[in-house]
Amino acid sequence: MNSFEYKVIEQTPITHGMLRIIRQIGEFRGKQELFKSQSPQVLETLRQVAVIQSTECSNRIEGVTAPLARIKDLVARKTAPQNRSEQEIAGYRDVLNTIHANAGAMRFSRNLVLQLHRDLYQFLPGEGGHWKPVDNEITETGPDGSKVVRFVPVPAYKTADCMERLHTGFDQSVQVGEIDPLFLIGAYVLDFLCIHPFRDGNGRMARLITLLLLYHFGYEVGRFISLEQIVEQTKESYYDTLYRSSEGWHEGKHSLMPWLEYFLGVVILGAFQEFERRAGLVEGARGTKTAMVLDVISHMPGDFSIRDIQELCPTVSIDMIRRILRQERDAGKLTCTGRGPNAQWHQNGP
Repeated sequence: MNSFEYKVIEQTPITHGMLRIIRQIGEFRGKQELFKSQSPQVLETLRQVAVIQSTECSNRIEGVTAPLARIKDLVARKTAPQNRSEQEIAGYRDVLNTIHANAGAMRFSRNLVLQLHRDLYQFLPGEGGHWKPVDNEITETGPDGSKVVRFVPVPAYKTADCMERLHTGFDQSVQVGEIDPLFLIGAYVLDFLCIHPFRDGNGRMARLITLLLLYHFGYEVGRFISLEQIVEQTKESYYDTLYRSSEGWHEGKHSLMPWLEYFLGVVILGAFQEFERRAGLVEGARGTKTAMVLDVISHMPGDFSIRDIQELCPTVSIDMIRRILRQERDAGKLTCTGRGPNAQWHQNGP
């Protein structure tokens, strides 16, 4: 809302570094179309992995967790949710799949945001699809358990009006067409998080909205690479840039640049870079799943377990992972210490 109404986005100076990020994202989008036409099997493998990782990571950021095997079964609809965490995971799965399947037909509006939030909590009747009934705060929990207020969003009674104004400002900027859509998406997400319109699920909704808006403007990388996983891997930067760009937001005196540099340079550009790396790697390998496991192993910073590989390759069976690890060990590329589920693996030097 305030990024649009106070014309903060129009007044944000664009650095040469930011222009380079936008240009690179545009170049990657062109390559995305090339892969879509040439490598459907590769893309299907990446899509299956991305759905599981997005569902797991976005919920885990908010402290909603379940064993990986349960998440895989929930995503594959092989089981029904058994507790609140699994109900929230199943809801995220459904909204994610809805966006992947129908993004082009989904008109972005305040009512759609409410509908997606309702679906996010469809397994918890009455909790979704309503603006927050009471005021909320964004807090940080310290090592000693103490809580510090990092930001105070708009009060509950102003939420509906603020969301209406946010959508009006966003729609008008899109129609005028003078600002790059990537900047508009970033500004919308920041304002959404500053409004914090729901009692619960704001972070997850922000990530789902990001995916939807990227689709609307022709950026499909979120279908094949988990944006949520990148956010989880860079959580400190995520919260730090949100905090810095939210300072002065209520007065319209905030700076969008810290958030945009993270949102576009780390999350979106990072996703495209990972997409090209994974797609090129699995396309040139004998088997996509084997290539995926070998790629994950090559990027492990230190000792790792079979469980670590499972989390990063959720569509690969544990038997296949074990077989690949044994092959790499027999080839002298890996060393294993210990036995059983607690065994640790590490890469041997060149």
